[in-house]
Order: sequence, then structure tokens, then C-alpha cells
Amino acid sequence: MADVPRLLSTQHPDNATLPFFTAGDVIEGEDEIQEAYYVASHLGCDEQMWDFEGKEGDEYAVKKLLSRYDNFFADTRLGEDFRLTVRGPNPDVEASEAKVLLEILESIPRSFDAARLFAADHGIEVTPPIYEVIIPMVTDADQINAVHEYYTSYVTGKADELVWGNRTVSDWVGEFQPDSINVIPLIEQRDAMLRADEIVREYATAQDLDSVRVFLARSDPALNYGSLAADLINKIALQRLYQTAEKIDIDIHPMLGSGSAPFRGNLTPDRAAAVADAYAEVETFTIQSAFKYDYPVETVRDGLETLKTADLGAPPSAIDEERALSIIDRTADAYTAQVDAIAKTVNRLATAVPDRRARKLHVGLFGYSREVGENALPRAIGYTASLYSVGCPPTLLGVHALDDADRAFVEDAFPAFFDNLRDAARYYNPRCTDVLPLSADALETATAMVDVAHNEEHRAATDAAIDAFERGDEEALRTAIRRGARERQFLG
Repeated sequence: MADVPRLLSTQHPDNATLPFFTAGDVIEGEDEIQEAYYVASHLGCDEQMWDFEGKEGDEYAVKKLLSRYDNFFADTRLGEDFRLTVRGPNPDVEASEAKVLLEILESIPRSFDAARLFAADHGIEVTPPIYEVIIPMVTDADQINAVHEYYTSYVTGKADELVWGNRTVSDWVGEFQPDSINVIPLIEQRDAMLRADEIVREYATAQDLDSVRVFLARSDPALNYGSLAADLINKIALQRLYQTAEKIDIDIHPMLGSGSAPFRGNLTPDRAAAVADAYAEVETFTIQSAFKYDYPVETVRDGLETLKTADLGAPPSAIDEERALSIIDRTADAYTAQVDAIAKTVNRLATAVPDRRARKLHVGLFGYSREVGENALPRAIGYTASLYSVGCPPTLLGVHALDDADRAFVEDAFPAFFDNLRDAARYYNPRCTDVLPLSADALETATAMVDVAHNEEHRAATDAAIDAFERGDEEALRTAIRRGARERQFLG
């Protein structure tokens, strides 16, 4: 595998501010073509996730990028210097979108054809512009082996089939390249994350691979189990992945899906060094929309350069898994009880959260029924934005379950959590309990664990949001939500 990208620009709609190249209220369609060029040419990202999961994606992205920005991509090779990595639906989980995955896989050789023509016109060597596919919500190796095998058997594998007479499919429409693809499992659910090493081992063994990228989620585990549990689950998963890589002698390249909100990872330009230090085992970080568009461009570039030059991919520091799992269980239970109480209110608040990307409607179960019940909630960004908007940063939830011994363990095993808690608590407004049926004592137990200077401008915005929500003023609520998001420099 070529050098592993460090900076995976994504299309997550967590930005409070719209980028300069967007004419409307949401980033969509042709905006995302320009975005891919912008992050490569001006920000220095070395990978763009091209998303078909939960949103419409453009299957002609490669052709458009090469034709519109030919001078840039003649020097910066698409697929080598800058990767375009597709995320499609998981047929086992998203049955209504299952065939979209097949369309994506079929489009990969067509994108190669466009790159080959471009390379010939510019006198350069052709490289596959797309050769990796991210599959979300993976829970076992069969799901990614199926994608791998489908591509080689039914996409490139049909090249030698006779179409009529003695003519093969490749005689008729040309060869199919690349011959094979890499499949990146995106693992989001607790049990699957704790078995990430098994999933990777089974995939690598079945496909005879010596190198695998594995994508660990950060937002959805926080939504399902709480922020601290999400970090501890990831640290255990990373330790187990490292041990497996050593045991079977393959290269495993971890990716982490962090957003700007402390609840979703606290990865901002200002905190790039701290996150790189907290997750030194990780080789690729997601650069989501708030990181890119809610800070001055020079600040963004500095943060990206910090990540790009950090000493990443280090062996993990040891974590006591049994002790960590005990804390995960107790804080997740406490978190779930609080979310059970506020689910209906969160759903009402979420209707006022502005859209930042053109996305399909996607309302799923809160977590998995065998663990946390069946509360239908917005996706992680809308959920996070809703709670912040009334002064209840969700990082605070579940934290009251920690005792002194737990806190000492966390301080040693993942000290960045208390930085995340401090950054979240700045935006706490005690009035949140006017609209959320939560114990003020539990929330204040969490905030008392850190020294914090409250953001008064944000508190004023949340006061306005609470007042608007109580009197049913939807327009005033929307205005207050946008005001608060701009102040904290992320939507959700």
C-alpha cells in the first residue's frame, strides 16, 4: 500500500458557517466537486471521502475533477497524491439502498477510463483514481469479504465472459481496471468495535492481504454509549488491533472519525496536537466540515499541518481492558437513563437545527435494542446540536456515574477526556433543565470535575433558545440555534 493518507476530508454536515463556494443554504451537488478540489489544492488534505451513505453522491466526480481542474491534477495525481475514497451503504443494514453499492462498484472502472484518457492527454502515467471503498456499520468480516468478492467476480470478473459470438465483454467495452479494490470496514457498534481485530484478521486472511485500513467511528459510539465510553471503546479496539497486527504480521492502518464537538471527538484546528497525542495509534483522521469552514483558513492550515507532521501510528499505551469495560458499562447505563428521559425533547429541538448538506432522511434507532432500548433520535450531529442549543453539552451525560477511583483510572488511561469535558462544560447553561427532564445535580457533578470559564455569549444564545422553545417560537429558536453554533464554531 502506498503512503497512508493522514487527512481524510469528509462531507459531515457539522459546520455552523457555509463555505465561500456555496451559493445556497446547503452544500450539495457541484459544490462538493469544488470542495474536493479546494481541500486538495488549498488546504493540503490528501484524501476526500466521496459519500453515498445517507446522501446522494456524484458517480462522475472523477471525470468532473479532471476536466475542470486539469492543471492541478496533472501535477497532483488523483489516486496517488490525493485519494478519492468512496463510502457506500452496507446492504446488510440499509436494504432499501443496497443496490446503490453495486452501482458504485460498477462506476469504479468507468472512473479509471476517465483517468486513463486524462493521463494520455497529459503524458503522465495512469493511476486508479478510486480503489478503496468504505463500508459502514460493519459487524463481521463477511460483509466486507462480500464487497471484495463481488467486485472481482462480477465487475472486473465479467471481462472475459462472451457477450456474442466470440466477443468478450472486454472486447466490446474495453478492459476493467483496477483489477481489485481494498475494502475499509467502518465499525461503529460497541461489540463490533471490540472485535475489530477479529474482523480485520478474517478479512486479511480470506483475501491474502498484508495491509488493511480500518475505520473506527467516534460519533455514533458517543451517541449510543456516551462520550467517555466511546473513547475507552476505541482505545481498547486500537490495542487489540495492534496486538493482532503483531501476531499475524500484517500492517493495520487505523482511521478515526472525529468531529469538532467535544462529544464527537473534539478535533478542531486549535486542538489538533492534543488529539494527535491522545490518539497517537491512529494514522488517518477525518477532517469534517466544521474544522474546514468555521475557522480562519490560516488556522485551518496550521491545524492540518500539525496532524500531517505528527508522529502518528505509534504503538498504543497499555490500557487495563477489564477496568475500562467496567467504566464503559456503568457510564453507558447512566447515559442511557438520561437519554431515555430527554429523547422526545431532543427530537422536537432537532427540527429547528439547520441542514448543512443535502442528505436523505435518516432517523435510526438510538444504539442497538439489546443494549439501550429503542429511542428514535436524530443522527449524531443533529442530536449534538440540539442539546448544545439549550445549554446541555452531551459530553456531560453519564459522567456522574464516575467515582473517585474511576476518575483516577481515566486520568491515567485517557486524560484527554477531562480536556474534552472542560471544553464542553464551557457551554453548559443550568437553565437547560427547564426544558430537559434531567437532574441538575447529575449535570453539575460532571461540570464540577473540571475548572471551567463559561462562555457568556453562548449562554445568552441558549437562554434565547430555551425561551423560544418554551413559547413555541420556531423562527426565534432557529435564530438562537445558529447564533450558538457560530459562537462555539461547530453546529453539532
